[in-house]
Order: sequence, then C-alpha cells, then structure tokens
Amino acid sequence: MMETKYYPNKEKVEQAMQDDDPLLMLVSFDGQKVLLSNIDDALDHVVLLKKLGSRETDIDSYFRVIANKEGADWTFVCPSNYKGITNKKQRIETYWADGFNIIRQALDAIGYKVEITIPKRYRRPIKIMGNSL
Repeated sequence: MMETKYYPNKEKVEQAMQDDDPLLMLVSFDGQKVLLSNIDDALDHVVLLKKLGSRETDIDSYFRVIANKEGADWTFVCPSNYKGITNKKQRIETYWADGFNIIRQALDAIGYKVEITIPKRYRRPIKIMGNSL
C-alpha cells in the first residue's frame, strides 16, 4: 500500500485535482511512497521534497511526474546507480519498465486513468534501448 504525503495539505491538493491544476508527483522507486502537490505550491520536484522534509539529494530515489486529467508527463532521468545495474542499456530498460509499472499504480491510486508520456526533451536515454521496446 502506498503512503501518500500532500503539500501543503490533502485538502489543497484535492482542490487542485478538482480544478484540474497540474500536480507535481514523486513516486518512490519501491512504490511505497507518493508525494503530491499543486505545481503552484511547490514549483518543482526538488522543492516538493524539501517542503515535505526530505533532502534534495533524495530526488534520485523517485520517479518524477507532472499530471492532470489529460495525462502524465514523466521526467525520465535514470540515476547512474539505479538498482546497482552497471550495464547502461540494461539499467535504462529496467528503469523504464519499473517506472511505467510503478507510476501507473500511483496514478491509479489517486484516480487518474491517464496516459503516461515522456516529453521529447527526456527521450535521449531511450535511444540507448534501441529496438528493445
């Protein structure tokens, strides 16, 4: 079961969801924790982490998403130490597969049945995977 933390509070995030304002969403790599905020309240993912009491270096333990009722944009940034996988292609493939699965679960948990997309500016690492997708 996912633990969800809200900034500045659950009511404000739920109001943002009703208004279809963009949400910042961080989902821990293990799928156990979700951090949520209206984008206007936290501004970016690192700020959200800090507002909820984590160190900014913890950013490399989360999948980063911006979502609303139209879709979810995944900031695809695979840490070089992801799961201790040293082979770059294998690491990115694993990150990609894990991310789609775990992000989907988090989106479902908040009631967003939307498509997950990776914005063009974050697709460079995906080219490493080549035809394996």
